[in-house]
Amino acid sequence: MTEPAAQQNQADISTLSYEQAREELVGIVKRLEAGNLPLEDSLSLWERGEALADRCQGWLDGARERLDKAREESSDEDD
Repeated sequence: MTEPAAQQNQADISTLSYEQAREELVGIVKRLEAGNLPLEDSLSLWERGEALADRCQGWLDGARERLDKAREESSDEDD
């Protein structure tokens, strides 16, 4: 049995790098801003865009945590 489409989309988003997720998100925003899409397509794109934005935010949060940890370790060594 196959996964529902929403679960498959979430699974493939979870494998994207920050750059890949951001690039796809930019494309989705352009398509939504251009309009001319049926409502259902617009909603699907919006949902995927939200998931991509969450993925990008996760990458940024992880990077911030790593930087904070490195700064802490660096200041501990200076003491």
